[in-house]
Amino acid sequence: MNCAISGEVPLEPVVSTKSGLLFERRLIERHISDYGKCPVTDEPLTIDDIVPIKTGKIIKPKTLHTASIPGLLGTFQNEWDGLMLSNFALEQQLHTARQELSHALYQHDSACRVIARLKKERDEARQLLAEVERHIPAAPEAVTANAALSNGKRAAGEEGELGPDVKKLCPGISAEIITELADCNAALSQKRKKRQIPQTLASLDALERFTQLSSHPLHKANKPGISSMDILHSKDVIATGGVDATVVLFDRPSGQILSTLTGHSKKVTSVKFVGDSDIVLTASADKTVRIWRDSGEGKYACGHTLNDHSAEVRAVTVHATNKYFVSASLDSTWCFYDMSSGLCLAKVSDDSEKVDYTAAAFHPDGLILGTGTSRSVVKIWDVKSQANVAKFDGHTGEVTSISFSENGYFLATAAEDGVRLWDLRKLRNFKTFSSADANSVEFDPSGSYLGIAASDIRVYQTASVKAEWNLIKTLPDLSGTGRATCVKFGPDAKYIAVGSRDRNLRIFGLPGEDRANADDDSAQDS
Repeated sequence: MNCAISGEVPLEPVVSTKSGLLFERRLIERHISDYGKCPVTDEPLTIDDIVPIKTGKIIKPKTLHTASIPGLLGTFQNEWDGLMLSNFALEQQLHTARQELSHALYQHDSACRVIARLKKERDEARQLLAEVERHIPAAPEAVTANAALSNGKRAAGEEGELGPDVKKLCPGISAEIITELADCNAALSQKRKKRQIPQTLASLDALERFTQLSSHPLHKANKPGISSMDILHSKDVIATGGVDATVVLFDRPSGQILSTLTGHSKKVTSVKFVGDSDIVLTASADKTVRIWRDSGEGKYACGHTLNDHSAEVRAVTVHATNKYFVSASLDSTWCFYDMSSGLCLAKVSDDSEKVDYTAAAFHPDGLILGTGTSRSVVKIWDVKSQANVAKFDGHTGEVTSISFSENGYFLATAAEDGVRLWDLRKLRNFKTFSSADANSVEFDPSGSYLGIAASDIRVYQTASVKAEWNLIKTLPDLSGTGRATCVKFGPDAKYIAVGSRDRNLRIFGLPGEDRANADDDSAQDS
């Protein structure tokens, strides 16, 4: 139906009650206002005489150019161009939104890290303050006792002890701790008299047939090198400290990495297990010592970061009580720590000469501490008084490693000119092994064998002062670097673990021994 005036389909159709004709509303209203009559019949007509008609939405017919193929292609092209422009604008908005979101997330993450670090520092400061307040009453006694020493006085003077920096406050080794150390010494000395070599210890024949069993790339290839090592004999777990600033805990029976400890910023120079516990001590060239504890499911967390040294820390050694430990540093001091709190109880230096400490080890009985220095001197300290009671001269170059024998009679020290054996009863050198650039020396836990890591790995049978220490086995350094850096004996000397200047931990042992042990374990489980 079309409008009687325009001949087109009306958008708002109305009908005249007089003539019954259909009109476009706007056209008929304008005509009535101008002429007052019907445009077709010329009859008088008013606005009241037209009635609107309710219809559906009227769609106008397509214009003529859309009725042809070229016209349709043009229409499609225009719509495509509009769609592309709209899509481009949306992509720009999305990119901007992503950038804003990324920046917001980065700010949130940074804020969370800062908050976490501040909370950790706050908690450590609170704990340290509580420990200091608890030990302050013992400080005057320790200061008075140390003031009478001619050697080995506390490195931190009165200004350092009472200064504003709480971390430098060293209350001293209290009388209660000294009594505890003495009791431990008495118990271990009595027990050592009844010591017997275990029947399960590897025989000389077995050691002579040792060969490489496995090699494990534990550290990063871009910073190769294993600088230190220790073995937890009760669980047969090996800890290696690397030049890549990480510590790797390796389960030898399964050949799997249990955990990787990250936190140091420079190479790890020393790593030690604390007794049979899951506590690990690490020292680093970043001047810090860290105490790690198993937080569950094999994941280790750093419980304490100790910043009492002002130079590279070269060694950590654990006391036989497993409650205290010592760190030795290139700042010419060694520190005596409480294990549980991480508090430095004493910071010791030798006032007679300023030397840097490059190695350290406790005597098995715990009242004697041995330290190696950068000036080729080995110093023996009385732990109770922190006094230097003996010095061993004769090495060339810095002392890289020291180890006490299990019977407490012998001390082995390594340096550039090789390894020297010292009789602690007569305080003299009684044997020298020429192993150029010796990096590590180690007695096995039974005191039956001695291992030396240098350009190769040599294993000796221990003997007395006058008897010959026979060479049992020479193992080649298979790293290709020509320098083995550390050597450790496994449980019952069933294997030897070796670290070198590459990133691989190498296990030397008797072929077939691992399989036999695995079969025994399976039989016990069944």
